[in-house]
Amino acid sequence: MGRDRMASSESTAAADVEVVTTITGIRRITDGHRTTGRSVGFVPTMGYLHDGHGSLMRAAAAGNDVVVASIFVNPLQFGPGEDLESYPRDLDRDRSLAAANGADVVFVPTAIEMYPLGEVLTTVSVAELSQRWDGESRPTHFAGVATVVSKLFNIVGSCRAYFGEKDFQQLAIIRRMVADLSMPVEVVGCPIIREPDGLAMSSRNVYLSAENRSAAIVLRRALDAGEQAIGGGETDPAAVARVMRSVVDDEPRARLDYVAVVDPATLKTPAVIGSETRLLIAAHLGATRLIDNCSVRSGPEPA
Repeated sequence: MGRDRMASSESTAAADVEVVTTITGIRRITDGHRTTGRSVGFVPTMGYLHDGHGSLMRAAAAGNDVVVASIFVNPLQFGPGEDLESYPRDLDRDRSLAAANGADVVFVPTAIEMYPLGEVLTTVSVAELSQRWDGESRPTHFAGVATVVSKLFNIVGSCRAYFGEKDFQQLAIIRRMVADLSMPVEVVGCPIIREPDGLAMSSRNVYLSAENRSAAIVLRRALDAGEQAIGGGETDPAAVARVMRSVVDDEPRARLDYVAVVDPATLKTPAVIGSETRLLIAAHLGATRLIDNCSVRSGPEPA
């Protein structure tokens, strides 16, 4: 399964991608490929692409015959006072990056195309998983995410959909939505891509001043400290959270939103840390809010 991108006559790393702006247009393309037995890999994005997005497209190209990426800055997932209007956009750059990383088609709808009636009366909400951590800090965010992703899945149709683990809570919510609603989609989580100094790649990193960019690696340092505490035998989630919090408290440019030690399936804090744990963190560097996470295993490695 997948393609040899170098051998294909259809596409090379320097080739352009087809840009489609209408729902009927992208449905015609994906339905046509499935009719001929070709598998579809789908990478939903909000654009201003970086190598984290590129890694998702490369994974989709390795596992499927056709790769579709979407670029849509979804207004439903931005709360009041958030950065909807200023969110970075550069379609020409995105198109080049998508082509270089194996995308065949880029779906770029307008807000009117996605929400033709204006106000959206039908929304999708994944209870419980959406209510803590980022959901507490951004109360309307995950309903906006789940609604647009379910809409995109309906538009693109049966596919494998690729999401980065940097937005781990989002990934858990989408997986549960797909399972609960029996969507014909296989959700594939892909590893976080980091800058050389450890900062998780994010489109919002462009907002950081030079000073705040240097300070932003405190998120990764806090995760590392939590991981080291667990590796040293700590089994109390509250103690691990205190260790992570103290690292952020020592960085004057950072303002902590939350740290969390959670079960990766339920996103709840366990009474005692088990064999697999997810550490989550969110913090503000100036006006920019960043998130990060890491997986921690304790005990012997599985055979």
